[in-house]
Amino acid sequence: MIIQLSSGVVGPLECRVGVGGIARALMAEFPDLEIITGRKGEVEGAYSSLLLSTEQDLSYLAGTMEWICPSPYRPGHKRKNWFIDVSVIPEADEIGAEIRNEDVRVEKFHSGGHGGQNVNKVETGVRITHIPTGIVITSTKERSQYMNKQDALKKLSAVLKRIDTDSRDKQKNEAWSKHAQIVRGNPVRVYIGEEFKLRNR
Repeated sequence: MIIQLSSGVVGPLECRVGVGGIARALMAEFPDLEIITGRKGEVEGAYSSLLLSTEQDLSYLAGTMEWICPSPYRPGHKRKNWFIDVSVIPEADEIGAEIRNEDVRVEKFHSGGHGGQNVNKVETGVRITHIPTGIVITSTKERSQYMNKQDALKKLSAVLKRIDTDSRDKQKNEAWSKHAQIVRGNPVRVYIGEEFKLRNR
C-alpha cells in the first residue's frame, strides 16, 4: 500500500512542516513504513508531498490529519491548526505499459538496516528516476537488487496511474499535489506540538 501525505497546492509552510512531522510520527508507530519519494519544502524536514510504502493495511488513516501547534516560523501568528491530507494509492499488480526503459534511470546504492551479512556489502537498494516527470522512487525492502527494482517500478506505475487519473488535463507538476483544498472537518488524527504527539480521542 502507498500512502500519500500532502500539504495541498496552496498550503503554508507550516503545513509542509506538518507533512514531515506526521510522516516521522507514523514511521515510528509503523516501523515497516518506507519513504519512497517526496517533494521537499523550504526548510529541513518539510515536504509538500510525501509517499510512503507499507505492507500493512493503513487505509483507515485516509482523510485529513490535524497538527495543533503555534507556528515555529511566525511568532505571534494567531493560527495554530494546520491540516494535512492523507490518501491511499493502490499499488499496481504489474508494471504498466506506460513505463518505457528509455524513460527511466536506474541507480543502485547500499541498503542499510537489518539483513545480516548481506547489508552494506551488496548494493541492493534501487532508486528509479522517471525522466519525463522527474519522479524518483526508491526501494530497499527486498534483499536483491532485482526485486527492489521490480518493486520500485510497480510503485512508479501506481503513482503515474494516480497522477493520470486525478489530473489528466493538468500540468504534471500540478498533478503531484492531489488536492487544491484540503477538507478540514473531522480529522482522522490530531497531533500536538513540535514533538507531534498523537492526541488520544
